[in-house]
Amino acid sequence: MSVAVRFAPSPTGLLHVGNVRLALVNWLFARKAGGNFLLRLDDTDEERSKPEYAEGIERDLTWLGLTWDRFARESDRYGRYDEVAAALKASGRLYPCYETPEELNLKRASLVSQGRPPIYDRAALRLGDADRARLESEGRKPHWRFKLEHTPVEWTDLVRGPVHFEGTALSDPVLIREDGRPLYTLTSVVDDADLAITHVIRGEDHVANTAVQIQIFEAVGGAVPVFAHLPLLTDAAGQGLSKRLGSLSVASLREEEGIEPMALASLLAKLGTSDAIEPRLTLDELVAEFDIAKVSRATPKFDPEELLRLNARILHLLPFERVSGELAALGLAEADAAFWEAVRPNLSRVAEARDWWAVTYAPVAPVADDPAFLAEAAALLPEEPWDLSTWGTWTGAVKAKTGRKGKDLFLPLRRALTGRDHGPELKNLLPLIGRTRAQKRLAGETA
Repeated sequence: MSVAVRFAPSPTGLLHVGNVRLALVNWLFARKAGGNFLLRLDDTDEERSKPEYAEGIERDLTWLGLTWDRFARESDRYGRYDEVAAALKASGRLYPCYETPEELNLKRASLVSQGRPPIYDRAALRLGDADRARLESEGRKPHWRFKLEHTPVEWTDLVRGPVHFEGTALSDPVLIREDGRPLYTLTSVVDDADLAITHVIRGEDHVANTAVQIQIFEAVGGAVPVFAHLPLLTDAAGQGLSKRLGSLSVASLREEEGIEPMALASLLAKLGTSDAIEPRLTLDELVAEFDIAKVSRATPKFDPEELLRLNARILHLLPFERVSGELAALGLAEADAAFWEAVRPNLSRVAEARDWWAVTYAPVAPVADDPAFLAEAAALLPEEPWDLSTWGTWTGAVKAKTGRKGKDLFLPLRRALTGRDHGPELKNLLPLIGRTRAQKRLAGETA
């Protein structure tokens, strides 16, 4: 059977790095196995699901290169959920309950105070037809619970290994709300069964859900997938992430922090695994290295500073063709391959190229604090055309003429030519500055 996985976010907020890590792991798993990747929007929470969040999910995945082979929306499948619910009701596995939220809270509190697990007592199963009619005449509408079998539930998890739940320790889950809308526990199973999902890779916060959902798969006649539950990503302080709070959102990393997609992918693909975190320039490289057996059960921490360092390493490797669009978007008209090769070792973000573009092509106020020396140096400037050897030829002549060397030779030239004490190698920058600008700057003129 062909491997099929899914990433099923709810469009109720911005995707954060924890969400995207799960998307990436699913995508890498599918590509490594030659399978397919489904993007499914779990949008049955109609109050909180928003079109702009759905669009943002697609935009974030596309930016990362995580293309999907299939697409589905839960909101398009209400009719199918109704069919399954009707069948479960007819078989006696889905039963109506009439407790209010307040009554259920009291029951849970009472059980907890007795040191007992807050498992639903199945009181609704003891109601007769007359009881149900009376409650409905009072205006109560039922929610519907799935009747679990009190038998052990076991599976071999690709990350956690053998997992065992006692059926008696599980509470019958609510699958249908009072307003008739299905909940995630049901819709996810129906979708996974209908769309032939073979592997469900998700966060470890769903482990208990899996124990319940395995029984629902069996009840609806669906093939039970292979499960893998990854430890949840936290921030550097060990705090959980929330898309509703915008914590470390992909959009902010892209639009505000200037992070490259392969920097984020390189980091997230390796966090929590036995592999070292190294810059990779293509997703194909990550696919070749991927093995879900490398995922550890330890909690991985996402450090923005580590991401920024990795982003710089990525930029130092990227060819001009990969960034030409970004440079053009910054309005850097003369930014060609030679300019990129000159400045990329000094960048942490592509946007920082604006500073060096200004140093190279815009008027610069030189720091001419040794005019006599700079005049001697200017007189020795070679004629154009200039290339990468010009800097060495020129400074060699200046050294021979003035006797200066080291910092005393190079720093005054750098300060005059760029107005700064540090920056890209001048052997790369000097041909871009050109002889006319160089002469004027060495003479103390803004040029």
